[in-house]
Amino acid sequence: MDAAVPVAAGVSADAVLLGFVRALRAAGVDASAERGYAFLRAVAALRPGLRADVYWAGRATLCGGHDDLDRYDRVFAAYFGRTGTPPPPPVRTPPPPRLRLVARETTAAPRPPGESEPSAPPTPTLASSAEVLRHRDVTELDAAERAQLRRLLAAFALVGQTRRSARRRPARRGDVDPRRTVRELLRRGGEPALLRRHARVARPRRVVLLVDVSGSMAPYADALLRFAHAAVRAGRTEVFTIGTRLTRVTRELSHRDPDLAMESVAAAVPDWRGGTRLGELLREFLNRWGQRGMARGAIVVLLSDGWERGDPELLGRQMRRLHGLAHQVVWANPRKARPGYAPLAAGMAAALPSVDAFVEGHSLAALERLAAVVRGASAERGAERA
Repeated sequence: MDAAVPVAAGVSADAVLLGFVRALRAAGVDASAERGYAFLRAVAALRPGLRADVYWAGRATLCGGHDDLDRYDRVFAAYFGRTGTPPPPPVRTPPPPRLRLVARETTAAPRPPGESEPSAPPTPTLASSAEVLRHRDVTELDAAERAQLRRLLAAFALVGQTRRSARRRPARRGDVDPRRTVRELLRRGGEPALLRRHARVARPRRVVLLVDVSGSMAPYADALLRFAHAAVRAGRTEVFTIGTRLTRVTRELSHRDPDLAMESVAAAVPDWRGGTRLGELLREFLNRWGQRGMARGAIVVLLSDGWERGDPELLGRQMRRLHGLAHQVVWANPRKARPGYAPLAAGMAAALPSVDAFVEGHSLAALERLAAVVRGASAERGAERA
């Protein structure tokens, strides 16, 4: 019988399934709301308690192309747990031949000894441990939950919102391409020809992550750097660590294996669990890299609690410089999720006027929302600044 995965008390099956859809979006799968509703309907028509039915219902409705299949398998294994191999495809049996049956009254034959009653339909139970895990603070997880969190973070895909570049390519719709149109006319000897058109190429914006590895951020550093590792693997992303020094770790995070990447970062960063000099290090970043082009038109994300040991006014000036260069400045603060939090720390208060989106960063769900903001989901921007 197919395996079923346990469900935690108080979590509905729909919440688990929708959490799985959100995890797929965070991994870069184009699981739209329409596809999500189709997934729920498909699972409801099958057996929602069985792993294979959930797997194939999602694979048929949530994957838009061949490139999504590998991401789907990785997220499914991380979300619902691994069983070694993917669930087998459903077996389609041919319909039985149509026979004319004659009903007879017969007595029930005695059941052979040792044979049990036929099993009832499976109870709809789904793995909701990952859904509960999505909203848990990283600092509250045990070893097993941290391992599951790492598997889910490895499937992330952080891609900046697209912009139209100066390059153009042939297209069915768009501006008339005079050169190609004239060449086509010459090729036809002056006979009338269809107008050739071109359109600008859409490219994702560069994403720059500044990850705070100071002592106050130590409980979140591993999860945030694994989030950064997935971002580097996914696209145009640069990563720096900030504490008492500024260290560029993009090359170290380019390893395919997350654990090897973390070991390389640990060897490259000399200021783990130290103090925080946000203003000075942000000025160094802008002078060495940002002003020369890395921050121009990019989406810059600071992952920090905002504790500043230096001059807050310096941080405020550098944030204004950064805001003038970048397309968007996002600040993810793990402390923001705590009850009664207010950005009263001197560094955070000085930086906030130059921040376009102020989000949480304490959990998997918070990092998913951060990824959505980077992709261009700006509906919450105004509320997040308050």
